[in-house]
Amino acid sequence: MTDPHQSATSPGTDQASIERRAAIAEVLGKEVWPADRDTLIAKAQEGDAADRVLGDLRRLPAGQTFTNVQEVAEALGLGTEQQRF
Repeated sequence: MTDPHQSATSPGTDQASIERRAAIAEVLGKEVWPADRDTLIAKAQEGDAADRVLGDLRRLPAGQTFTNVQEVAEALGLGTEQQRF
């Protein structure tokens, strides 16, 4: 049973980070991985991504390959779950 007085977000996350990561995940989908920054930006542009998502992706380091949205979120300094269960 969950404690109704505790936040629903996992430790290490906040609602804004969750929403940003979800927006990135939604526009990129599952088929793009693994991918580098330029591939992720191109995929987001194909999907008519919001300016915020494109701006976040442009901040990723060049020359690094990401295997999932969690790695992208970590590279952007977004809060990520440290423990799922």
